[in-house]
Amino acid sequence: MTEPPFVSRERLKKHQQYFQNIHKHTYLKGRYDKITSVAIPLTPAASSIFLIGRGVYNMSLGIGKKE
Repeated sequence: MTEPPFVSRERLKKHQQYFQNIHKHTYLKGRYDKITSVAIPLTPAASSIFLIGRGVYNMSLGIGKKE
């Protein structure tokens, strides 16, 4: 007993041809791939750089010290 295919072969062939002909990096070919591979990693990196910078600034001026 065989299952029917999830997507027709013609449609799959059309998608394969489309993605193989795009002249971009492989990880940026999809519609929302820029969000997952660029924006999400940049958010924690930017926030950690901000927090480290704020901590260095506060330490250099002695702000927030307990007596």
